[in-house]
Amino acid sequence: MTALPLSRRSLLAAFGTLGLGLAFRPAFAADELSFDDLYGSFSPLGLKFSDKVKQLTGEKVSIRGFMAPPLKAEAKFFVLSEIPMALCPFCSSDADWPDNIMVVYLDRKQTFTQPNQMIEVTGTLESGSWVDPETGFVSQLRLRGARYNKV
Repeated sequence: MTALPLSRRSLLAAFGTLGLGLAFRPAFAADELSFDDLYGSFSPLGLKFSDKVKQLTGEKVSIRGFMAPPLKAEAKFFVLSEIPMALCPFCSSDADWPDNIMVVYLDRKQTFTQPNQMIEVTGTLESGSWVDPETGFVSQLRLRGARYNKV
């Protein structure tokens, strides 16, 4: 029996044909989210996460939005919002949590941007109610180990 020489290109093409291409995507690739993807339903009992958020929790994701004004210049976190905001939107309870914001915890200090500058943030998605022990702020969705770039 004669062995067929396989090139990297033919191997990748074979995986793509078999539908296995997604299983071998580069480690640095992030799944994209939009603010419309975050919640599946809204009811008097509160917001329910979408199936996409449930599936991507713990995974590296990227999302575009606007940086809400930070509470202080040295913070390693900020709020990402769907639309530009003039004030910081932190809330006192889960029931008050808006459906168009996400808390971003940076992996390193970065210079904050103007609230009207669109940015793309990449980090590890966390979901579920959580109270920051340092600030007391409540969040439903967070990105950890995040970085952002101007778009």
